[in-house]
Order: sequence, then C-alpha cells, then structure tokens
Amino acid sequence: MDKIRNFCVIAHIDHGKSTLSDRLLEYTQTIAERDMTNQALDDMDIERERGITIKSHAIQMYYKRDKKEVYTFNMIDTPGHVDFSYEVSRSIAACEGALLLVDATQGIQAQTISNLYLAIENDLEIIPILNKIDMDSAMIEEVEDQVIELIGCDRSEILHASGKTGQGVPEILEAVVERIPAPKGDPEAPLEALIFDSVFNSYRGVITYFRIYNGSLRKGEQIRFFNTGKNYKADEIGVLQLDMVEKDALSAGNVGYIVTGIKASNEVKVGDTITSDENPCTEAIQGFEDVKPMVFAGIFPIDNDDYEDLRDSLEKLQLNDASLVFEPETSIALGFGFRCGFLGMLHLEIVQERLSREYDMDVITTVPNVSYFATLKNGTRFVVNTPTDLPTPEVTDFVEEPFIEAQIITKPEYIGVIMNLCIEKRGFMTKQHYITENRVEMTFELPLAEIVFDFYDRLKSISRGYASFDYAPLDYRPSSLVKMDIKLNGDNVDALSALIHKDKAHYFGRKICKKLRELLPRQQFMIAIQAAVGAKIIARETISALRKDVTAKCYGGDITRKRKLLEKQKKGKKKMRQIGNVEVPQKAFLAVLKLD
Repeated sequence: MDKIRNFCVIAHIDHGKSTLSDRLLEYTQTIAERDMTNQALDDMDIERERGITIKSHAIQMYYKRDKKEVYTFNMIDTPGHVDFSYEVSRSIAACEGALLLVDATQGIQAQTISNLYLAIENDLEIIPILNKIDMDSAMIEEVEDQVIELIGCDRSEILHASGKTGQGVPEILEAVVERIPAPKGDPEAPLEALIFDSVFNSYRGVITYFRIYNGSLRKGEQIRFFNTGKNYKADEIGVLQLDMVEKDALSAGNVGYIVTGIKASNEVKVGDTITSDENPCTEAIQGFEDVKPMVFAGIFPIDNDDYEDLRDSLEKLQLNDASLVFEPETSIALGFGFRCGFLGMLHLEIVQERLSREYDMDVITTVPNVSYFATLKNGTRFVVNTPTDLPTPEVTDFVEEPFIEAQIITKPEYIGVIMNLCIEKRGFMTKQHYITENRVEMTFELPLAEIVFDFYDRLKSISRGYASFDYAPLDYRPSSLVKMDIKLNGDNVDALSALIHKDKAHYFGRKICKKLRELLPRQQFMIAIQAAVGAKIIARETISALRKDVTAKCYGGDITRKRKLLEKQKKGKKKMRQIGNVEVPQKAFLAVLKLD
C-alpha cells in the first residue's frame, strides 16, 4: 500500500486537464506512442467534438522512481463544467489527493474555487499547478499570488507545467509521490469497497468501478452489495488501464472493476458498498450525497411504440450518469414518456445527444422548468414539478421558487453589463470583492428558473469569454408565478405550457406565438395560436388558411357567379376548422428551448 497513490485532476473548464493527463500517460508509458491521441481519456465522440470532459475517467499508471521503486498511480480526470460537478464529487470521494490546475493565462475562475472547496471538505492533499506557462500571455507571478491567497501555500509549493509541451511533468509525478499520502486501510479486515461509477456492456452486463478501503477481493469470490442486499459472484476483477486488465486479487487502497454478470441496471447503485458474503462489514461507507436535480424536462419518444425502448435506454444511461433521475409521465399532446431531472441545460443537451447516438433513440424534449413549492389556502404544501401540477389561483395561497447563489469572476470592465444581465434576470448583488487589481468576484442571488435557459451563453458573450460562473442552491422564496398555456385553435398543448413570472408572461407569450407561427405548417383552415394565463389571452398570432382558387374556371360573366363559389368554399372551410386537428412538428418543441 505504501507504493499506491490515488488522486484526481480538478480545474475550471478549459484549463487543460485532459491535455496534461495525456502527458502524464505518455511519460509513464501507460499508452504506447502509436496509440496516443489527443484527449486520450475522453472516449465519447461528443467529448472530442466539443472539447469538454463529460465523464470522470479513471486510469492506472506505473511510475518508476530512480529506476528502482515502482509506484502505482490511480488517476481520475474530472469534468470542469458546472453541470457535471456531481462527477467531480464522486471522483473526490475515491481519492487522497488532488492536482489543482490553474490556467496561467486566465487565472483562478469560479469552478476552480468550487472544486477546490469540494476537495478540502474531503481532506484531500492539494498540489497546485500552473498550466500553459509556455504561452506568451501567461501571467505567472500574478496567478501565483492568486493561488497563494486562495489556499495559503508557499510559492515554492506551486508547480509550473505545460500540457502542450510536457514541461514540468516529471516534477508533478515526483510531487504526487512526496506529497499525497498513501491510502490507509487494513487488507486483513472485512471487505469494504465503494462503487464510484458503472457502465453497461451489452455482452457482459453491468461493469462496476470501485475503490477498496479495507479488506481484499479475489476472483470467483461471493460478494454482496450492502444497500440492495443482493449476492453475486465476482466473475472477473481487474484494474483500469486504457483497456481493462484482469487480476486474480486486489487489496485495500486499489481502484478496479468487477464483472458479476448483472443484467438489470437498477441493481447497481453508485455510492453503494461492496462487501464479502462470508465475512461482511457492519456498516456501509458514508460520504455520498444524493444528487439534487436542478432542471426538469419531459422526454417523449417520437413514436409511442418506442416507450419501453426509451425506458431501457434511460436505465442504461443512468448507470453511466448517476446524476440523471427520471419517472414516467403522460402528456395529452405527446403520449407516454418520462419526466427527467438534470443538473443544468448542458446536461439536458448531452443526455439528449447520447440517447440519439448511443441508443438510436430520437426523442422530443418539452420546455425545461425547475421544481416549485405551492401552498394551498388550507395550508397544504406540495412540490410542483410540471406546469400541469400547479393548482388553480382560487385555491392557491402562494408559490415559492428556488433561489441560487451565483459566483461570477470577471474583469472589472465587464461589471456593468453583468449587473444589467443579472438585474434583468430578477437577481440582486450581495457581495463584490477584488481578488486582484484586474479580477473581481461578484456574488448574486438569482431565481434558478431565470438561469436555466440562456444565462450561461449570454454571460459568456457579453464578457467575451472572460466571466466564469458557478452556483449553489440557496432556498425557496415566495414569488408571483403564473401558468402560461399555449392554445392551438382553442385546444391546450400541455407540452408547451410553462410556469413563468407574472412580469415576463406577456413578453414570453408573444415570443412563443411568433415562433410557432413560423414553424407550424399551413393547413386548409385558419389556425389561431394563443398564449393564455388562466382565462385571459395575453398574445395571439394567426396562420391564415391555404386557399384553393375555386374561381379559376369562371371566365368573365357576372360577379355573382364568383361570389356564389367563394361563399360555398367559406362554408366548407368553417366546417373544416371545427373538425381540423393541428399537427405540431418536432422542431416546434425544440425551437421553444432555443428562444433568445
């Protein structure tokens, strides 16, 4: 165990975690030169295309020190985006140390601070590293001062590195051996192993990734999952290198995988404890928090016959993405589907993309919203997850919406535009603090519903990419919210309903109606698109009917002949409108998500 080190790499988005991980893998010769690609650990197409890490990736490396001692490093490369902070918290739970990466050209940003606090809460040893020091715009001394102020270390403890050139990599590996403590644990005690991730393989079933705290695990042994109480045989165990490498036994301090032939994805829970069936441990490993989804949206199959396939796909995806939660729901407009909880809009987008690519499921997503609390006049308080759950105004006393504390770090010249954006989103500033002369940290309290849609994108564009953003949930506060319905020819389309603040209902209603007018195909009858709050219509657009030229056959003659034909056509159109049913195309649901 003295020769094992478990650590993760944490940083803000785009500070070079994956690139530096590539250099560490190269230096320790974990990956042969011919197999080396950029972002070697990011194995999903979406990750490579977007240049972001979505999943934490565990890999084992062997570091030869002084050509004598060989150390085993279990490294986990984590995501940097605020929507995937749950992945980071799970990785931190399986480690003793963390490499804190700071981009020397950008300095400390919001997610750097957030991930650092997570690591400190778990008593991890922090190794600060300045990355991208080879760039001309690197502000080495300035950023060193920021790091010293943030974690109170000596200047000599901060390492300098470049993920691009490989500079500083030997010093990082040496620091991991020197500074990060070896794992504690008793190899002779009853088996205690924490499940920190799992993945579904169509041939081998569920493959579970774990970290052993106490005891040893052997191939062929009977094991038990503590919380579900189910017993399995360890058909295969091993360690995670670029491919899975089979082993006969693993002991305390190690990170590895186990194949038990489980086919049902709901039998494995991330955060569960694996123990021996013969000599079980007395209590489960603590320290795993339940994930709290921030954004809810309905996901429906385009064809209702695919409902069961969608359920299977979501269950398999949930294995690999423990922050996804879902439950069945029905919609009048879309039929059977699922109400899904996500950590943010990027998370929703990624889940939709993964369903399409990995499971070949084309789905319709409804307007995302957050969960509210409604209190009735008789004192009953309950959760409102969908607009249809909201009771009528006559019986409702008040509705509370969730607020978040947003931390924005930016340059002083962007303070004005960022404040305007936050005020427009019904937020207010609570704190402003200059980290250095040209970096300011602003803290706002904002309603979660306002940041769900386009807040992050707009913040990046108004600050030219120089503002970083992180948030944490605060509490629920009373707010004047109304339910806005969209009607087509008088019929409600429940999938387009939204809960919205009273002051913004007119503006949002007009926008949706205009957008739907562009997207709905014209019919042979007139279509009225209306936005309504209760019984009051607040916006309306009309799609005029397609008109067949019934008077084409009349050459000259009396006008009454033409009028007679037009009157006859009008009667037919009126009848058609009464029985006409409006088809809403899939792109109409998607367009509502992308309203500016």
